[in-house]
Amino acid sequence: MGGGIGSRFWPFSRESYPKQFLDFFGTGRSLLQQTFDRFNKIIPTENIYIVSNEKYASLIKQQLPELGENQILMEPTRRNTAPCIAYAAYHIYACNPDANIVVAPSDHLILKEEQFLQDVSQALEFVKNNKALVTLGIKPSRPETGYGYIQSSDRMIGEFTKVKTFTEKPNLELAKVFYESGEFFWNSGLFVWNIATILDAFHKFLPDITTRFDLGKDKFNTDGEQAFIHENFPYCPNISIDYGVMEKADNVYMLCVDFGWADLGTWGSLYDLAQKEESGNAPLKNKVLFYESGNNIVALEDPEKLAVIQGLDDYIVAESGNVLLICKKADEQRIKQYVADVQLKFGKEYN
Repeated sequence: MGGGIGSRFWPFSRESYPKQFLDFFGTGRSLLQQTFDRFNKIIPTENIYIVSNEKYASLIKQQLPELGENQILMEPTRRNTAPCIAYAAYHIYACNPDANIVVAPSDHLILKEEQFLQDVSQALEFVKNNKALVTLGIKPSRPETGYGYIQSSDRMIGEFTKVKTFTEKPNLELAKVFYESGEFFWNSGLFVWNIATILDAFHKFLPDITTRFDLGKDKFNTDGEQAFIHENFPYCPNISIDYGVMEKADNVYMLCVDFGWADLGTWGSLYDLAQKEESGNAPLKNKVLFYESGNNIVALEDPEKLAVIQGLDDYIVAESGNVLLICKKADEQRIKQYVADVQLKFGKEYN
């Protein structure tokens, strides 16, 4: 899934060039390219699909020239993860009605890649033999309000635990309760299932999507697919796969994993992963002098630009293009509002 705009990473992530196309760590590969590289070790190139907004088609082709035209599935408008996954499922079903699928966001960081690939392979084997919707759950290291949570039960099939409940991003007090209980795991947003199992779930819980897609199911993986999607996709409900399917289904299982996962969704998550100086400051690939300052993250678009910072503690300092952001790390959830306010007052050129 590569269609988000990553507004919480503004001003680096812009609507015209979102975070999945950026190289945050100076590796020479964007987050999207790193995700492709990771899966390509266990999944053949021809079996990898990218679902994204149609405005990013040229960026995807530029960054992943290995993919054929029919492997880049273009959404005409944003409708959240459930319609995105349904579109991919219908397309893949037309290619292979027995397929087992792993669904992954394009902006995650995986530090223990070998373990990750073992876990994904294990989950693919499980859904091949069980009519289960599998999610990969991360044991929480802290109370976190930026992630959804999965509650485990005591029912298991092998190493896979039956899921009791899904919960959207909680407030801090609830996140503390979840963390201390030991029953709750972070929802990684990584899902594994057989094509028939997920399509059954879509028909049961999201008929608004399947009724429309079923009318054109003979058009998927043909020259008529894009025209059909362009006409019908905008009528899909704007709903997440978690809320639309996973919270309602009774055949959801979780594999508890530990492969050094991080959702690069916020500046704070990037700060947690970045190399830090003795004072806790994290200058990303930049020349920075700090005075009486600590625990800041500094990201400047031009690696040759010098920043001198005095008297700041626990701040985000990010400069890209025509925008400079200086914001308390503790208030980073407000960045989306800043972006909306900027557009309202100064226009789209800053978004």
